[in-house]
This record gives sequence, structure tokens and C-alpha cells, in this order.
Amino acid sequence: MTLPRFSILRATRVTLIIFFALQFFSFIATASAYLKMPERADGPIPKLLSQTGAFQAVRSFAPDAALIPYALNVPFWSDGAEKVRWVSVPAHQKIKFAATGEWVFPCGTVFVKTFFIATNELQPQALRRLETRLLVCDASGGVYGVTYKWRVDNSDADLLETNFTETIPIQTANGVRPQAWYYPSRADCLTCHTANAGYVLGVKTRQLNGDFTYPSGVTENQLRAWNQLGLFDKKISEVDLSHFPALAKTTDATRSLEDRARSYLDANCANCHRPHGTVAYFDARYDTPLAQQNLTGGRVLIDERIDGARVIAPNDCWRSILFMRANTTEAFKMPPLARNTIDDAGMNLLRQWIESLPGAPVLPPPEISPRGGNFSQPVEVILKSEPGAKIYYTLDGTVPTTSDLLYGKPIRLTAPTIVRAKAFKPGFTKSITAKEIFLFGR
Repeated sequence: MTLPRFSILRATRVTLIIFFALQFFSFIATASAYLKMPERADGPIPKLLSQTGAFQAVRSFAPDAALIPYALNVPFWSDGAEKVRWVSVPAHQKIKFAATGEWVFPCGTVFVKTFFIATNELQPQALRRLETRLLVCDASGGVYGVTYKWRVDNSDADLLETNFTETIPIQTANGVRPQAWYYPSRADCLTCHTANAGYVLGVKTRQLNGDFTYPSGVTENQLRAWNQLGLFDKKISEVDLSHFPALAKTTDATRSLEDRARSYLDANCANCHRPHGTVAYFDARYDTPLAQQNLTGGRVLIDERIDGARVIAPNDCWRSILFMRANTTEAFKMPPLARNTIDDAGMNLLRQWIESLPGAPVLPPPEISPRGGNFSQPVEVILKSEPGAKIYYTLDGTVPTTSDLLYGKPIRLTAPTIVRAKAFKPGFTKSITAKEIFLFGR
């Protein structure tokens, strides 16, 4: 006799429920609040990772049985590092579930996140352990965070009392390049893990609504798995689950550019850029409809001296301040903390989305060659733009207009000069201003 398809699916679901119940029974029964961490940040913090209760064995990287592994649909960019995450929820305690917005975790919940980096680009699977961060939901209803830096031999990891930056040599096909890695302090943790952001940043419905392959080899939707474990304060039905939001992975071509870009901004910007957060005019949360986010065409607080600047200027990366600040490592970069490299894949996604938005074609800023600097001899400066574009320039530091000097031949400089140039072409939005400073000395 052949069973109906519905019966087979139901039997499969029951089997998975039993699996999860057995797989995590020890967790449900024995997970202790705080592991071996103090209830508050002013308590005695263990000096070694091995003393926190997060690992059965640190050298072999074996987590305590109380820890549940999980992953995020769209992780925060951390200078190319890979991350492994676990959480320990105290026995008999429940997570206050919310379909949108943030969850509320019981006191004594501990999040454990370890960062790895590939020190040889020719062998990306060979990863070095950098640090393990613990975020503890404290007895006061807030959180505190600590950082443990792994020793070179992986025998243990030591508690850091303050932040510092390490220069890590990365082997490439062309030699060795240095990469700065920032280890955060306890105060740094609270810069992002604020009450306004719900304290816990990544663990929420839209981030965990996706499949995860557990150590046993079974793959399951994380929300369904946590629901079956009884971790939530309410039961989630299959109908509800099918309607919950899910952030779109950067590489998921089945989701639109808009969905993927907004998901990326949610993961990397929304902890600060939300109502009552940092002083700005846009809301990066994916839960907020695009029309209400003030992203596309939204005004900016700091225009970086760019005419027509917007948070996202449709079809114009040059006037999109959000893109400009995410696509740099200069002092005005965003996010401002613990980022020393550019997420090329993320920036490519944002650029594609911006350029897909309806708007007139835009001229890039003129190229100024050579770049500015200190010179001992006179310099001839060449300006370049797209075919058919006219370049107007100034040598007194003012912003060029079509009433200024029209470029026609190399500009000879013999004294300190600020060269500014702007391109114009019928049917195109004028370029932003390019600038180089030329100094002359011995």
C-alpha cells in the first residue's frame, strides 16, 4: 500500500521533531544560566576562555553540550573573517518571540562567537582562530560583552582588558600583505549592543528564518528547530512560519536586487540607523517598508561637500553618501568601528542596486593625473572624462561651473595649487567635483 504524500511528509516532520528532541535533550535539561560567567559585568570575569564554561575542550574547539549552533542569513561584515556561533539559553527559560523586530532573551543567556581568518589566500580552508566573544544577558536586563584572544597554539584564549589592533600577514599570490585586525574592548561591545537595538543584534526572525545543517548532518529551518525545542514563549505554526520574513543572502539570485541590498543594509547598518538611534534621517531595518525608510532620495545630515547628495541617489553612486561611506576605509567610513577593509561583494551588490534605480545617466568625476602630492619640479596635469564630455576646472579651490576654465590641454603647475574639475555632457547628470592638491617644496 502506498502512503499518501501528506502522510509521508507528516511522518518525516515527526521524525525530525523526535530527532531534535533527542539531539538537544541534554541542553534542555542542563543548560545553566550564565554558564560560568558572572551575572553582571562588575563580577569576576574568567581570565581564560577555558574557564567560561563555553567549551568542553578549547584546543579541539569542542563546545559545551549546552550550546546550540546557529547561523545568520546575512552576517555582519567583519573584514572577511568567518564566524562560528552558538547560544546557551538557561533551562526552563523562554525567548520572547517576535515575528518582526527583536526577540527578548532571558537573563543568563550567553552568545558565543568565534572569528577565524584565512592567512593564506591560496589555502582559504586553512583558518587561524583569532578571538571568541561572549555576549551575556545580565541580571539587570541588559548585556555585557568580553573578548578572548586565542593563543598561537590554540591551547586557550586570554581575556582582553582593552581593545587593540594586530597586524596579520596574509599570504597572497603576489606576496604578503598586512591586514589590521581590531579586537574590541568591553566598552566597544556596548557601542553597538544598545537598548535601542534590543541588545542582541543578529538573532531574530528574519536572520534565523533559513536552513542550517546541524553537526549530526540533519538540515532544518532554524526557526522550526528552535520552536520544536520549546525555546520560544509561544508555539509557531507551519502556516505562520511560511509567512515570516527572511533576509536575502547576497548571492541569492532568486531574490531581487532590492531585497538583497536592503537585507545587507539591515545586517550592517540597522543596529544604529533606526528610530532613536544615531543622528541620521534613514531607517535601515528590513522590517520597515522601503517607501518609509528614507533611503532612496533621502536627505543626508552630512553631504561630504557633494552637490545633490542623498542617502541613496537613484542611478548615481557618486552622490549616494551611504555607498561612499561604506566603500572606503577613510576616517568617515561606516560602520565606524572594527572595520579595516572593504566588503567588495557587498559594495558590488549596493552598486548594482543603485544603478538599477531609475534616473538619468551620470558622469563619473574627471580623472586627474598625476595624483596630488609634493613635487620638486613643475607638473603638467591632465584631465580625462568620458567621450563627448566637457571638463571645467578651477585653480583657486572653488567648485567649477560652466563659467570657469574649459579644459583643452595639460595644465602646467609651478606653485601650490588646488585643482578642482567637473564634467558636463548633455543628457547626463553632471559629475561630482574631483579634487587634487599639489604642493611644491625641496
